[in-house]
Amino acid sequence: MHQRKREIPHTFVIIFLILIASAILTWLIPSGEFDRTVKILEDGSQREIVVPGSFHYVEKSPQTWQILSSFFEGFVQRADIIVFILLIGGAFWVLNASKAIDAGIVAFLKVAQRLERFKLLQKIGIHNIIMLLIMTVFSIFGSVFGMSEETIAFIIIVIPLAISMGYDSITGLCLVYVSAHVGFSGAMLNPFTIGIAQGLSDLPIFSGLEYRFLCWILLNIIAFTFILLWAKKVKKNPKISPMYELDDYWRKNHNFHDTQFKYYTPKSAWISYGLIITILIVFSVLYPMSVLKIGNGSFHFPAVPIGSALFAIFGFLGLRKSVHFYILSILGITIWFLISGVMGYGWYVMEIGTLFFGMGLAAGMAADNSANQIVKLFVEGMKDIFTAAIVVGLAGGVIVILQEGKIIDTIMFGLSQSMNEMGKVGSTAVIYVIQNGLNIIIPSGSAKAALTMPIMAPFADMIEISRQTNVLAFQFGDGFTNMITPTSGVLIGCLGVARIPYDKWFRWIWKFILLLILVGFLLLLPTLFFPINGF
Repeated sequence: MHQRKREIPHTFVIIFLILIASAILTWLIPSGEFDRTVKILEDGSQREIVVPGSFHYVEKSPQTWQILSSFFEGFVQRADIIVFILLIGGAFWVLNASKAIDAGIVAFLKVAQRLERFKLLQKIGIHNIIMLLIMTVFSIFGSVFGMSEETIAFIIIVIPLAISMGYDSITGLCLVYVSAHVGFSGAMLNPFTIGIAQGLSDLPIFSGLEYRFLCWILLNIIAFTFILLWAKKVKKNPKISPMYELDDYWRKNHNFHDTQFKYYTPKSAWISYGLIITILIVFSVLYPMSVLKIGNGSFHFPAVPIGSALFAIFGFLGLRKSVHFYILSILGITIWFLISGVMGYGWYVMEIGTLFFGMGLAAGMAADNSANQIVKLFVEGMKDIFTAAIVVGLAGGVIVILQEGKIIDTIMFGLSQSMNEMGKVGSTAVIYVIQNGLNIIIPSGSAKAALTMPIMAPFADMIEISRQTNVLAFQFGDGFTNMITPTSGVLIGCLGVARIPYDKWFRWIWKFILLLILVGFLLLLPTLFFPINGF
């Protein structure tokens, strides 16, 4: 008898099942709330926090038909990320249509091949060096200014590079997303997690830096080793990758081996260059100096004038060679201003999405596309990435159900009560488990800090655990499970852009996440028994 092949549930189905389970919990768990108040942090910002000891039960609010309406609410709450993904998809489709990234990768691989003539580099492996540099950069970004949503934009660039070097899309996603989130987990100066959590715990902002730096180094060593070993396996046997067949999408849409590009520079590219230079000059006059923030410190830096000068030079050289390399210089200045905007002007997805939208228009104009052609390409790009945007909205519906059912505070209260009389190690373990578990229902680090720190900080005093240890447990708990929880809009967005199904990602990464969680707990133990600066 012919047996029906078991099908893997679609991502939409997985999220809907989680949604139903969340609704069932609203019937089983009593509804409750903490009172909240506004606290002014050291940097002058305001944060709504929980009043310790104020938990009280409220009228039960079980969710039924709201399972369906939560999708609408989820789309509304995640609208910024959804629009961001659509803008990124459309902009990069226009950019990719010019074959600029393909030409850049081919040129890059030629340089890499020439470098392999050196025996030392040949022994280490030039591809290993390239990957280590990429991972280090993104880990620093995650650690210093909390890079998270921004990784979505880089995935479209790095995955084709990884594929071209003989790896898979999982490797490409790890180079950017996992590296940034390992940096995020072991953050030294992340204002969105460390800054808020320490501020709400009445600790000096970014205190305990020395030990967190040690943690960051160790976590990077573990993560980088894991990623490089996987990349080595895929390079040796590409079919071992669960994404081998699905990666045909990237192989078909990017020409990695054909060096017969038609190199040319149309007049429209020179016009584009003139317009961008004019705009950059105006902005250089308006913003001659930028105050870039790193952690709790800041420094003045002429980011706009320097970026403008670099574009003027490399844009001109690119035009002399081919429009492909000029468009790459547009991509380069976009990334420069993305970093400067995030560090100096507090940019988030709206500003970054606008920046990439402008990049797409400039690239389309440079490639001598008509207005209609640019619009057509942009719409095609949005269609191609539409599923990823939809999934982000659907995942937001899970959070809506839990919030409307008023069970998040009840869960938090119950977990905090379970820590009584467990001793230092046991209580620290429970705090750590709570922070990891809460990531499923509260994927936002700043929101989780606002909920948990006012409760956990006084509790840490009662059981004689350093408040700094409590913050470190929050930091690890918030970071590691971000890379696996299906309610994380950033993860789902990144997987959508990378075209990696969630089930394949989960099966591939869950052991690595467990390893990180175990290492995180072991790193918490020295803070309980040894005198460490800041703890």
